Amino acid sequence: MPKTQNALPILYCPADIAGALDMSEWWVKEQARRGRIPFTKPGRSYRFTAEQFAEILRIYESRPVLAPAPRLASTENVSKKPNRPHQPVEAPARLRARVPRRAALNQQPEAA
Repeated sequence: MPKTQNALPILYCPADIAGALDMSEWWVKEQARRGRIPFTKPGRSYRFTAEQFAEILRIYESRPVLAPAPRLASTENVSKKPNRPHQPVEAPARLRARVPRRAALNQQPEAA
């Protein structure tokens, strides 16, 4: 029986990946160029194996966020703020708009 040779992997072009992800071909190329997704680059074109596509799906996978169970506050761990005397709050300084540069240039000095 003849030995079976290892078959070459199927390489997908950015258009194939973009269609599967419902993104643009430009987006796929840009993510590959920036090193955000795995790719193969034989020559000057981006290509993707099935394993790389599966990894891209894992990278952009969203998982539900499980909210932590609410904790019951115990009286032992509650920190109390120290009592500070009440200090009056000063009113903030009133802001004034500056004269626009154009208006300042158009004003003529008054003759004395």
